[in-house]
Amino acid sequence: EKKTRGKRPSCAFKTRVSFDRGGGSGKLVPEMPSPAIESLLILQDRDVKRLAWEGQLKGVPRDIAAVEAKIAAEKASIEAAKQELRELEVKKKGLENEIGSAEGKLAKYRTQQSMVKKNDEYQALGHEIETTEEAIGDFEGQELEIMYLIDEAKKRFVAAEAVLKGNISGHETRIKTLRERDVNLADELKGAHVEVATARGPVGERNLRVYDRIAARQMPVVVPLVSLDKCGGCHLKVSGDVISAARGKGTDPLVALPTCDQC
Repeated sequence: EKKTRGKRPSCAFKTRVSFDRGGGSGKLVPEMPSPAIESLLILQDRDVKRLAWEGQLKGVPRDIAAVEAKIAAEKASIEAAKQELRELEVKKKGLENEIGSAEGKLAKYRTQQSMVKKNDEYQALGHEIETTEEAIGDFEGQELEIMYLIDEAKKRFVAAEAVLKGNISGHETRIKTLRERDVNLADELKGAHVEVATARGPVGERNLRVYDRIAARQMPVVVPLVSLDKCGGCHLKVSGDVISAARGKGTDPLVALPTCDQC
C-alpha cells in the first residue's frame, strides 16, 4: 500500500502476508512478494538511489559557492590590512612634504635675515624662523608617530596574512575536492539512470503508470504490510476483501484502498 500525504490515490500497493500460527506465536511472517510487487520494489530501490545521487550532485555547486565566498572574505581581509598600511604611508609622505616645505621656508628666512639692515625687519624674520622651526618640530613628531603605527601595522599584517593565506589554501583544496566529487557524482548518476531504466523493464505498463503517478507526488514509494485487518499506512480497519487481495487471494496484487488518505 502506498503511503502518501494529501490527496487520496486511486490505487495503492500491498504485499501478501501471513501469520505464523505454529506454536501460537501470533507473529507476522512476510511471504515472498508477487513478481509484480517484487519488480516494483526493485524499481523503487533504484529510483531512491538515483534521487540520492541527484540530491548530492545538486548540492555541489552550492558548496563550492560557499567556499568561494569564504575565499573572497579572506582576500578582502588581506586587502583591508594592505589598505591600512597604504593610508599610513600616504600620511607619512604628506608629513615629509610638509617638513620639506617648512625647511625650504626656514632656509629662505635665514637668508633674508642675514641681509636685512633694519632691526624691526630682523626681528620679524626671527619670529618667522622661530614659528617655522616649531612647525617643523610638530611635523617631525607626527612623522615619528606615523612611523611607529606603520611598524605595528606591518607586524599585524604579516601575521594576519600568513593565517589568511593558509585559510585560502585550505579553501582552494576544498574546492578542488568538490569539483572532483562533482565529476564522480555525475558518473554515479549516469549509472543510476541505467539501473532505473533496467529496473523499469520487468514492470508492466499499467503498473508503471501507477508507480510513476505516485512517485511524482512522493518518493520513496512506500509499500506497507497489512496486519491484523488494519492498514499499514493509516492503521484503520480495512475490509475483508482488501485483506484477502493483499494476501494474494485475489487476481490483482495491486489493491485499491480509496478510503485511506495516508496510503
